[in-house]
Amino acid sequence: MIGVLNHVAIAVPDLEAASKLYRETLGAKVSEPVDQPDHGVTTVFVELPNTKIELLYPLGDDSPIANFLARNPDGGVHHLCYEVEDIAAAAAKLRDSGVRILGSGKPKIGAHNKPVLFLHPKDLLGTLVEIEEA
Repeated sequence: MIGVLNHVAIAVPDLEAASKLYRETLGAKVSEPVDQPDHGVTTVFVELPNTKIELLYPLGDDSPIANFLARNPDGGVHHLCYEVEDIAAAAAKLRDSGVRILGSGKPKIGAHNKPVLFLHPKDLLGTLVEIEEA
């Protein structure tokens, strides 16, 4: 059901410093920051030959990333995102398998302008997983 790893998301306490680290120290192509108000984050994507790194920074005090950074002040891996061909079919299969979908259970449009869902980390080996329709 899952396809390629679309990205690994890392919550960061300083988006400018994290972008500079990937761009200048590691030599990666780094996008400009984009606010994602529906998700309460500002995102930057680091392009790699085989996947992407998504840098997440809180957009407002009620951002889920603000809560994550309160518990992890240095930042850290927040979630993994896998592509699926059909998000509705994937969601139905996951629900039938007992995997909980977070939020309303209905896809939202993600940072790549494609439908996404987040899956409960307690159902997936302690890892927050995002699925994105390819």
